[in-house]
Amino acid sequence: MRFGVPRTASPSPTRWQARRSTYGLRSSYDSDSDNFDSESDESLSYDISEDEFSLHSDDELDQRANLSKSQRSPDEIRELEETIASIRLRTRHHDPYEEWEKQTRKDAFITARKEQSTNISTLNELQERQRLAESQRLSAQHDRDKAQMQARLQQVRLQQQEEEKRIRYDWELRQRNLWNRIETAIKQEEDKVAQRLAEEQRVRDEEERKRKDEELKKRLAEEKRKAEEERIRKEEEEKKREEEEQKKKEEEEERLREEEERQKKERIDGERQQRQQLGLSTAEDDWVSARDNLKRLKAEMAVVKGDKALKVEWGKWRRQIRPKIGQLTNDTEAIDRITQELLSIINPPASHGPHHPKIYLAILSSLAKDIILQAETETTTGAHSAIPLARVAFNILTHISDFSEVLFAKLVQRVGGWLIPTVVPNKDFDGREWKDRDERMKAMGFRKNGDSDSYESEAEYASRVAGIMRVYFSILKIVPARGPLKPSYQLPKYWTWFARLLGERALMESPVAAQLMHAALDVLGQDALKIWGAQFMKMLALIYEGVTTGIGADKFIGGITPHGKSARVRVQLKIEEIIKEHFKS
Repeated sequence: MRFGVPRTASPSPTRWQARRSTYGLRSSYDSDSDNFDSESDESLSYDISEDEFSLHSDDELDQRANLSKSQRSPDEIRELEETIASIRLRTRHHDPYEEWEKQTRKDAFITARKEQSTNISTLNELQERQRLAESQRLSAQHDRDKAQMQARLQQVRLQQQEEEKRIRYDWELRQRNLWNRIETAIKQEEDKVAQRLAEEQRVRDEEERKRKDEELKKRLAEEKRKAEEERIRKEEEEKKREEEEQKKKEEEEERLREEEERQKKERIDGERQQRQQLGLSTAEDDWVSARDNLKRLKAEMAVVKGDKALKVEWGKWRRQIRPKIGQLTNDTEAIDRITQELLSIINPPASHGPHHPKIYLAILSSLAKDIILQAETETTTGAHSAIPLARVAFNILTHISDFSEVLFAKLVQRVGGWLIPTVVPNKDFDGREWKDRDERMKAMGFRKNGDSDSYESEAEYASRVAGIMRVYFSILKIVPARGPLKPSYQLPKYWTWFARLLGERALMESPVAAQLMHAALDVLGQDALKIWGAQFMKMLALIYEGVTTGIGADKFIGGITPHGKSARVRVQLKIEEIIKEHFKS
């Protein structure tokens, strides 16, 4: 075993050259002596095993020499004996270097033993310190555990005390309740006795009172009978007079209504030729045109839905439109990007080829429907949501001319006659009687609530229609950059809408009218006053009169329902705000 320790400084012994043979013969030992000095110290070190080997070798050589003497010459025998003698001399030679090397190894071993002892004592001290540290840590952990256990025991004692308090309180409460019930039972029995005595006294008093009342009743009955006969006679006379007045009033109102209808019809008939020359249309014409377009659109959609291949193709494009409408935000870049994506769906690139005419019409119908549905859900919660929808619809109307009739027909389908506005007639546009009340309600724009057969309330209907109309008015507000749109989407329609609404008494008295007026004034009121000036100021004055004092026989715009009154107040405040801002600027 070797140890990597420094050797102690010791004088190096002087190695003398081995003595040559005295017999004057060159032996194998002499031939190797020159190379022996160049060997390393490790090759010159001998241990006990090497000495033993040399002894065994000498014995073997003697045996071999004895065996072969009789076969060799005297010179060979002499040379052999000299060789053996030199070998023996060499093996028995005492080398001081080897002694020094052995002593050096012993010193190194002693030094290593000392260093090992030092390392072991250092290790023992380190282990002892670690043991003390671990003992201190365990002691600290024990103290913490003890403190936690004491805290837990304290908490348990507190909980036990609280439980004892609660049980004691429950017991005391039970005792109080028990005695209260006992006292209550005693009092009830006392009250029963007092009540029985009082009842007996009351019966006696009642019998006396009845006797007196009977006498008074007989006397008053006769007086009451005479007064009742007189009252009935007067009521019959008053009722007859009121019925006659009501009949005269109704006849007068019917006469005025018929006269108004006749004058209106004469005026419309007289202006029809002039309207046709100017490209203007009446409310009835717009209603007939929209219903006719809607009927033809439904017929085309029925063909698409009935053909499996067309339905699959239509469904593929429709599913691409709906998410894009839902992603709209009031951001110009987003609006332009979504507009281009929708236009690429309507007019695909040349590599795809144009759509089938029926698919093309179905895509326009789906786009219009998604815009309207988005307006119903978003604009009812925030008026600003109408702006991006209006911008996208306006952009599509600018690039796709066929979209105007489709969108107008779908708008009439969802809001009824309020888009024009006009009262929905008792017959359809083609003169056909409505099948039932549900068909007419659907034509008016009412929708049913979910799976039930009941229709939405008038307030829900008004809120939904106002959201859609807000988008329509926002489209009218946009100034076209590439030339005017079709008349249904031009700014004069705003004036026409108010003029027609104020000309229909039945529409003005509806709560929906007041809510739609507020939406229209909120979107375009300021701009309309700047455009039409004094003329629109007169119209605002007429509306203001209708929501404050009423127009004719105390007929208010919006009617007398609660939500109609609230909408009327909003219209009044909006008009005051518009006029205030106008004079401020």
